[in-house]
Amino acid sequence: MQYQFRDSEFLGADDKRKVLKAWVRFLKGGLRFADFTKRLYEHLHLHCSFIAHYNRLGFYQTYFERGETIAQFLSQFDRRGDCRSVEYGGAGWMQGTYADINRAMVEEGAGYIPALVEKAQAAQRDSDVAAATQLLAKHGIHLN
Repeated sequence: MQYQFRDSEFLGADDKRKVLKAWVRFLKGGLRFADFTKRLYEHLHLHCSFIAHYNRLGFYQTYFERGETIAQFLSQFDRRGDCRSVEYGGAGWMQGTYADINRAMVEEGAGYIPALVEKAQAAQRDSDVAAATQLLAKHGIHLN
């Protein structure tokens, strides 16, 4: 899809196109750290109502290493929901001078986010079951 981006004070139209391209690559690649570019990280914490979490690695570790937090992060960009900020609860990130790029991220995410959320939820379930099984075994309880 072709988007019409406008220059903003801290992000020009061409930079917005590059952010969107990085976003799609990140989603399409299955949320790999190698695809989590500095450009994408900077946009997320500066213009999408996320805090920095110290740096790019800290942000990635916060949101993309557990199924539960992956699903939480993606909910902000999932057009099946209300696209509220997962950290602040508001929808202000979808308004103002960065609304064009942020709405494009939601639109482009629609082709990837449902499957990524499903995969994240399944991974979290598997992780939870494994942890519960280990705890039960620790106390001599075995389920068959």
